[in-house]
Order: sequence, then C-alpha cells, then structure tokens
Amino acid sequence: MNAENRSRTSRAAAGASAVVLLLLTGCDVPGVYRPARPATGGPFTFYVSRDGDDENDGMSPAAAWRTLDHANTVRFQPGDRLRLKGGERFAGSITLDEDEAGSATKPVVIESYGSGRATIAPRGTSGITVRDTAGVEVRNIALVGDRKSRREGVGIALRNNLPGTRRLSHVRITNVEASGFQNGISVGAEGEARAGFGDVRIADVSVHDNLETGLVVYGPAFQAARPAYAHSGLRIEGVKAYANTGDPESDQRNTGSGISLGSVLDAKVVGSVAHDNGTRSATDAEEGPEGIWVYDSSRVVLEHNRSYRNRTGSRVDGGGFGLDNNVSSSVMQYNLAHGNDGPGFLVYSGQPTGAHHDNVVRFNMSWDDARKLPEYGGIVAYGTRMKNLDIHHNTVVMRTEGLASAAAAGIRPPALRLRDGMVGVRVANNVFATDGGPLIDTQSAYGQSTVRLAGNDYYSTGDWALEWGVHRYTSLDGWRVASGQETLDGGPTGLSDDPCLSGLTAPVTDGAAGPENLAPRCEGLVPLGVDPRALGIDPGPVDYFGHPVPQTPVVGAVQPGATD
Repeated sequence: MNAENRSRTSRAAAGASAVVLLLLTGCDVPGVYRPARPATGGPFTFYVSRDGDDENDGMSPAAAWRTLDHANTVRFQPGDRLRLKGGERFAGSITLDEDEAGSATKPVVIESYGSGRATIAPRGTSGITVRDTAGVEVRNIALVGDRKSRREGVGIALRNNLPGTRRLSHVRITNVEASGFQNGISVGAEGEARAGFGDVRIADVSVHDNLETGLVVYGPAFQAARPAYAHSGLRIEGVKAYANTGDPESDQRNTGSGISLGSVLDAKVVGSVAHDNGTRSATDAEEGPEGIWVYDSSRVVLEHNRSYRNRTGSRVDGGGFGLDNNVSSSVMQYNLAHGNDGPGFLVYSGQPTGAHHDNVVRFNMSWDDARKLPEYGGIVAYGTRMKNLDIHHNTVVMRTEGLASAAAAGIRPPALRLRDGMVGVRVANNVFATDGGPLIDTQSAYGQSTVRLAGNDYYSTGDWALEWGVHRYTSLDGWRVASGQETLDGGPTGLSDDPCLSGLTAPVTDGAAGPENLAPRCEGLVPLGVDPRALGIDPGPVDYFGHPVPQTPVVGAVQPGATD
C-alpha cells in the first residue's frame, strides 16, 4: 500500500466518531473513509472483477470489487489473497509496502481466478511494486505497460530500501507475462540497503518487448576488499526473454539484454531462453547488451539455456552468455548459443579488482556466433587480473556463411579468442571447428603457466590456421613445437581430426536442441581427448545431453551414448 493509502487509513481512524454518526442517522457523511479490509479476522481472499462494485466487501466473486485503486486501500496481511478475474483488463497498479505481505508459510498472493490470465495495465507507472517487504507470490498475471511505463515503469518491481544487511525472504513469480515497460521484472537493493532479497523463484515467465531488460537483478556497487552480495538463493527457470529492444538514446550504459544478474550469491538460471534482444541499443554506447549474463556475483550457475540472435547497436557485446566483472566460482554449462552478433560465451574482467576467479565454461555449444563482430569469436576470454578459468568440453563451430560485411572483407571470427590479463587458464577437450577462419586467435604467445591447452580438436574444412600472438601457424605440429602447448607428460596431445559434425552443417534453428540436430553424426569415431583430471580439471558428472562423462572423455560437448 502506498503512502497515500496509509494517510487515508490514518484519516479513517481519526474519523471514527463520524462513522458512528453515519450508522446512527443513516445520513451520508462526506470525507469518511471506510477501510476495505475487515477490522478483525483473516486471512482473507479478495476478488476484483470488471462487473464488481467498490461498495462490495470483495469477499467472493459475487461480491467482487471493481477497481485496483480500491484494492490498493487494503493493508495485506500474511495469508491474504488478491484475485483478479481471468480474461479481464484492469487499469491501475498494485503496491505492497513495508507494513504488508506475509511469510514463506503464509504469503500474500496476487493471482487470477476463473478462465485465463487477468491483465494489469498501469497508467504510466509500474504494474506491481513490492517495496521493503517479502513473503509475496504473484501467479498467472499479465502486465502490459503504456508509452510512459516503457520509459519509467517495471512490470513487477521488487525493491529493498531498508538499511542494513537483512535480506527479505520468499518471493515467487510464476506464469507471468510482462511487456511494454522499461524492465519486465526488476529485483533491486537501493538507497541505504546493502541487502535485497533471498529465496527468490521466478519460473515460467515471459518478459518481452521491454525497453531495457527482460529480467534484471541488481544491488549496490561491488567492493572487492569486502565482497558482499545483495541477493541470495535465486532460481530462475523457464524464463523467455525476447525482443527487449534496448534504448537507442542510452549511450552511458548497456540496455537491451534478456536476463541480467548483478550482486547475487548462490543463483541458478536454468531452462531459459533469450533471443532477439538488443535490436535498438545505442550505436555509440561503450557497453552493449547480452542474452544472459552475470556480474558482481559469486556461485552462479547458467545451465541448459539457449541464447540466440541477440544484437548490439554498437561495436561491443551482443553475445549469448557472459560472466562479466567480479564474477567468481561460477559455471556456464550445457548451454547453446547461436547466431549472436557477439561471442557465444564471454568471460571478461575489465576491473583490476582480482575478484574474477575460479570460473568454468564446460559442455556448451556455440554455432555461428560473432555474426556482426568478428573481433570476438565463439568463446572469448580476457581481462584484468582474471585467474583460474577452465574451458573444457565445448563444441564451437564458426562458419563464414552469413557473416556481416566486416567479416566478408577478410576478418573472420576464431572459434576461441584469448587476450592478455589472465593467468591459470586451462583449455581442454574442446572442439574448435571453422571453414577456414582461425581456430584460435591470441594476443600473445602464452606460456603454460598462463594458458594451457591440451586434448583439443582443431578442425577446419578450409585452410588450417591458428593465430598465436604475432605468429600464424598452418599445422598443429608446427604450432605445438613452437609454443609448447598441446603436450602432457612429455607427449603430444591434441588433434585435427573430423569431429563428426557432418561437415559443420548440422542445423541450428529456433527449435534445435535435440540430439538429431547437435550430436556428432558420421560413421567415424569421435576423437578422444585427454583425462581432464590430469590437468586438475573436474569434468563434472554429465555432458550436454545429460549422459555420464567417461573416465577418458571424447572431445566436445557430447559424449558417447548421447544418441543411443
């Protein structure tokens, strides 16, 4: 309930004598406010319908209220429900404030009833705002913003402005659609708050056609000397974030991402899709959007997601997945990226904090990424004071077909691009495949203490090429001898065999995620890699398709048995 409603409640208490007069005389007394909620009892279920009347008690579908404005006069208590009639559109918005909401066992629930979803259509504001409270569940609701909401509103906004470090616990958002806002769903810690929300579940949600981001989580500025994270215990599952255009007038920050997570600890994004975002992001911005990305966070897992056809208006970013500044102990695994303007998978640190460390990129697939920006590649890693990064068992395919004009002029994106600033990088058992473009492009000729490569398959259907610092190599043997890479226990590793990808023509379309499209397909055997444990790499339990990883794995994201 907003400040205006709180003041109205106070006026009601002050006017108790007038209420008594009304009851005794039957006369209308102007200015008397009657609280919508009964004075005692509960929890209650309140109904709102276009056929209702705000003079009703709201306690049943037959006695429903008519407007959200009237529903907003309620101070909701643990276990209360606000139910909007399905298939109907309600102008206005709903706000829950600090003195409202519930708990994990008795949440306040906002949902539809009857057939279909109810639609909340705010007038230049956010649709649902939860401020300085939690114990809230929002279910089966559509939120549609107007022109002003697209600049200033959020479909569902969760805000913690309370000073201190206590996270507000228990939020559930399920089966919700939010479009036409600045951000579809936003979870933030603001003002003096050092903490945000805990135990947050966002599932089966569609956030699309918003201006800046589909789903965004953020907190206070990161402090490397004392790392702290506003939010904890987030699970994001089955989210579809698409056509979030970006703001062409915003050149000071990135806009146009699908899912963006900042200041989170112990979070997972699973089974979600981000596509066709960033199409109108600013052309002169120093930062660009990504499909699904993380920053200023720790212990985050991105798995079993797809990110494709994401765009950038500028010459930066526009990729599928990213672990950005100050990310630690996090994993990108079992994901598919394809057809993005920028890299399929980006690991980046642009700040000299030393807080970007111990991250893993494994069992992912990147097909035909860096479509607009060939200065990236399929997998890209670089940054200041980044350490301990494992890149293993990924399949990366880069083809020139359909590349933008810069690539057609002779600039081809590599399957793997590495840049200076990192230490302790291990690259093992990946498939790097091109049709003549460079398999790897590095800024320097790294020693094994900085970057170590072993057991990878470097395959090209065109000329074999590898850019190693200022040198260009045309054979695996020549590069191995010159660099000291692709060796283990004094013997050679690595190969340049056909990884059985049907000449690199396996289709990747909007619906392609099954073995028939992405698994190796030929009569030969997929080449063996090295035992990753010999390099100190934990291979994880399963491959891209969930099949167990054998003791000596084959190269790439798909292990034997994936198509059985």
